[in-house]
Amino acid sequence: MNFFKQTTLIGIGLIGSSIARALKKKRLTKKICIFSRTKKTINKAKKLKLGNFYTNNLEKSVEGSDLIIICTPLSTYKNILDKISNHIMPNTILTDVGSAKLNAVKIFSKLKNVKFNILPAHPIAGTEKSGPESGFAELFNKRWCVITPMGKNNKQSLNKLKKLWNTFGSKVQIMNANNHDKILAITSHMPHLISYAIVSSSLKANAKEKSQIIKFSAGGFRDFTRIAASDPTMWRDIFIDNKRNLLKIVVEFEKSLNLIKQYIKKNKSDKLQEVFIKTKKIRKLIEKEKQE
Repeated sequence: MNFFKQTTLIGIGLIGSSIARALKKKRLTKKICIFSRTKKTINKAKKLKLGNFYTNNLEKSVEGSDLIIICTPLSTYKNILDKISNHIMPNTILTDVGSAKLNAVKIFSKLKNVKFNILPAHPIAGTEKSGPESGFAELFNKRWCVITPMGKNNKQSLNKLKKLWNTFGSKVQIMNANNHDKILAITSHMPHLISYAIVSSSLKANAKEKSQIIKFSAGGFRDFTRIAASDPTMWRDIFIDNKRNLLKIVVEFEKSLNLIKQYIKKNKSDKLQEVFIKTKKIRKLIEKEKQE
């Protein structure tokens, strides 16, 4: 059941290696070509048998591929596209897995007179781990993948990409890039920002306090450290690319934080309870959505 003759994965970290494993498990492509800048990563990918061809040459990696997936940080897109755009076959699907879509769409839009189909995408899946050894074929199962079409794309290519993510086990949502970035700023980017801030604040503790913080880390703090352990380069790029939406959410968060701070300061236990009841209701709705 080969959907594609040859797939190129540009970048083979957590997401890229998970895609490679899913492609192999479901037999969705005849050949997998893997690009990485470093020999160290290429050797890891080879050892894990993630592909059929490995290279640190971008132009060579895309030759003959009818599906190309960019799985690298957002700041690398321009350089990658400058090198590969003239080497992509007509009717090839070029897509990505970036967590901020508006800026990605702007970069893709600068490509002129292309004969291939550009379909930016974002699988909303991941863990705090990185590297080719961290991936697994089931990463995308029962997760959402958002596709943000742009320009002129034939329906056949869009349906083919949707079918690919569906076969990985994902539910697919078509969305415009602007709306995607607004929603993800709340559901993903802001929680990461808060996690980085909370864990950073613990660094200010003295040596004795630090050892106790580590020793007695309860579930809540441990969850924050897990999120804050995510790939630094990837999240640096996401924060910068989606800064307009993220900064708006930060302002709202600061208002909520100050309100709760005042309730605590003035012993307004009834007001605190109101907030907690409302947030509990949101949790129930999220859990219900997850089960459906």
